[in-house]
Amino acid sequence: MCQLTGYTGAMRSDTSPWLDDRQQRVWRQWLQSNARLTAALARQLSQDSGTSLADFEVLVHLSESPEGRVRIVQLADTLQWERSRLSHHLTRMEKRGLVERQGCTEDGRGAYAVLTDEGRVLIEQVAPGHARTVRDLFFGELTDDELAALDRFTAGLLARLDQR
Repeated sequence: MCQLTGYTGAMRSDTSPWLDDRQQRVWRQWLQSNARLTAALARQLSQDSGTSLADFEVLVHLSESPEGRVRIVQLADTLQWERSRLSHHLTRMEKRGLVERQGCTEDGRGAYAVLTDEGRVLIEQVAPGHARTVRDLFFGELTDDELAALDRFTAGLLARLDQR
């Protein structure tokens, strides 16, 4: 039987493009886990503060920068968002007083996304609950050995993705 990601039968060679049964199961678990974890994190943020996960991601990156500001093009690259998506999102966040845009004096063409005082207060209020939820749902039952294996796996995956 052919599935979206490949043949799920027992026969498979190393040159086959299809996933074997175990790979298929793990891949689908990964996709479902990612979707459900993202939904749970979004629910937690919404319930605790009315903040979206996208808002939180922007606020985290701005709050972690030394001056509370990041070039918009760099922020889009970091978030893996299209620039137009980030622009629209920043507009919504600006209307709520969480961020503002500042021109770039270095080249006159670029702009910065800047964390406002209201944005800093919000991220400081919501970050502890978010961290608790991540710790409980993602790290809750991992042993030290499992965490080390997961660290190696995700570092390797990111390295492969960066190569493309």
